[in-house]
Amino acid sequence: MRAVAAIVGPTASGKSDLALDVVEALAARVGVPSPEYAEVVSSDAVQLYRGMDIGTAKLPTDERRGIAHHQLDVLDPGEDASVAAFQRFAEADIDRIVDRGRRPVVVGGSGLYVRAVLDDVDLPPTDPAVRARIERRAEEIGASALHAELAATDPAAAEAILPGNVRRVVRALEVIELTGETFSSRAREPRYRRPTVQIAIDVPREELDARIAARAEAMVAGGLVEEVAGLVRQGIGRTAGRAVGYVETMAHLRGELPLDELAGAIAAATRKLARRQLSWFRRDARVAWLAPGPSLVDGAVALIDDADAAATTLEP
Repeated sequence: MRAVAAIVGPTASGKSDLALDVVEALAARVGVPSPEYAEVVSSDAVQLYRGMDIGTAKLPTDERRGIAHHQLDVLDPGEDASVAAFQRFAEADIDRIVDRGRRPVVVGGSGLYVRAVLDDVDLPPTDPAVRARIERRAEEIGASALHAELAATDPAAAEAILPGNVRRVVRALEVIELTGETFSSRAREPRYRRPTVQIAIDVPREELDARIAARAEAMVAGGLVEEVAGLVRQGIGRTAGRAVGYVETMAHLRGELPLDELAGAIAAATRKLARRQLSWFRRDARVAWLAPGPSLVDGAVALIDDADAAATTLEP
């Protein structure tokens, strides 16, 4: 049995390249073309959006080495993303990949999205009326007071969610209201839906920060301002408009941030995002961390082989 291979971790750590390198190595070993061996399922909350390419570092089609990628460009920028909807569609993608006799490779750094597709987690669909009511309450009483309400109902969830992350606080309260269960109780004791191995690249912080800075400079030089201006004209929604890189660029377009400060502002916000992503994946003891370098691909292949062997022993 082929396990699901998940390449996870912080932004700018090299997940996409590692995923494709691993697929090519595994495919070559069994003598089949890479596109016939595996397909990629993205678990990035922002790469879901069409037209949000530069600011999300979305892998261009001609750099995907012919390997099918799913859950990219599936939403218009004016639509709100939903973890529950993503889970439903991504799980269906994985089922179809397995039915075709290929290996699913999940790639992403959005922790909740990764968990939604890998783990046996029951996420109720959002209720627009309930969510809108809680969002109105957030506007009325403020983020800190809303977070205090969550703390009174579900202390564990409140400890895990920053007060300023209003969207996640709203979602936690929505789940509690819809299910009658605490948000944290539904997220306890993760269990894989299928045999899975999670692999992350343990890039030293200084190197990761340098990569983030270089990427931000390249985004601005590569047309990010023009991309965001087009999205604003098209109509960018609340969810997409909160993405790192897009918030800062829209501030520049409003005249609030000089162009020569834009890349620095994006890099600073991206560093904060990377720290949160690192914290999320470090908490998951199932993630295997590999050092970057010449042995990275071989190390990842060995971990996948071990996961395949373990999955095979569990087969009836």
